[in-house]
Amino acid sequence: MKLATSMHYSSSFIGATKELVELEKAGLDVVWIPEAYSFDAVSAMGYVAAKTERVIIASGILNIYSRTPTLLAMTAAGVDALSEGRCMLGLGASGPQVIEGFHGVPYDAPLTRIREIVDICRMVWQRDEKLNHQGKKYQIPLPADQGTGLGKALKIINHPYRSEIPIALATLGTKSVEMTAEIADAWLPAFFMAEGADAVWGDALRAGNAKRDPGLPPLEIYAGGSVAVGQGLESYRDMARPNIALYVGGMGAKEKNFYNQVFRKYGYEDEAEEIQNLFLAGRKSAAEAAIPQSYLDATSLVGDAGFIRDRLQVYREAGVTSLSVAFLGTTTAERVKNCDALKNILAKM
Repeated sequence: MKLATSMHYSSSFIGATKELVELEKAGLDVVWIPEAYSFDAVSAMGYVAAKTERVIIASGILNIYSRTPTLLAMTAAGVDALSEGRCMLGLGASGPQVIEGFHGVPYDAPLTRIREIVDICRMVWQRDEKLNHQGKKYQIPLPADQGTGLGKALKIINHPYRSEIPIALATLGTKSVEMTAEIADAWLPAFFMAEGADAVWGDALRAGNAKRDPGLPPLEIYAGGSVAVGQGLESYRDMARPNIALYVGGMGAKEKNFYNQVFRKYGYEDEAEEIQNLFLAGRKSAAEAAIPQSYLDATSLVGDAGFIRDRLQVYREAGVTSLSVAFLGTTTAERVKNCDALKNILAKM
């Protein structure tokens, strides 16, 4: 299993990158560079490329609305060249609150857009011929009746470092997960619980894999949770409560919260309703307390080595091929220690 984590740079690109360098030494394989509505991810990806040697640098994620498909392809090609083949392009639809509220563009047809963007990126990187894509959402070159009529088909000027750059999709819904299993190189699900994953996503993954191009490698699935290795650390699992409450309770509108819907499908229907109602009423601590302990236990890698080995086996049986985790600790040294400990557990399995 590859070992991945998300870069946290709310205070400093530079400080977060220094920690990544130490995590890389401890065995980290992949770093997801987030964006949301903070600093852009691409600047950080370039900086990380310059400071690291081995780790895969993945956008985690770039939304599909705020950049054109060809700019996404150019960006991935640029980072891939800077890092000498260590880029992974992570894409997702985000949600209407961010896309319409922060970027000011309509949130429409996410599945159609993602599928077309993946096709366009791969055509750009292949560089076999001048780019020509006439889809439902993207027409490249732009038809004459929609512009000046001066647009012409072009190729990317530079030859990409690789003609095939891995694409990861962050998806949750049935149709979007099916599409992910069909066309993507990797899948980044949110709030993955191994025991309930097949009930939520199994049919979609099987349907997508049945349509998958045999020329593509098997789909990588990234999932995990918080990590702290040692005796008597069970209470550390509660550290995940604020983030879960934020997403299940307050991410998106009440009737359009993708994370809340997944939580319900795990069998936590009443709990999902309660968490959302409490969070939206401003009672964040109560929302955090309403998260079931059984969910925290099943979605963490916090405990002694035996507990973690057991959880890793459950993840593998659920189809997880790579771990995407958050290392707990109040200092870089503590987080690096947990990375090293988890890498050692994996090496012995």
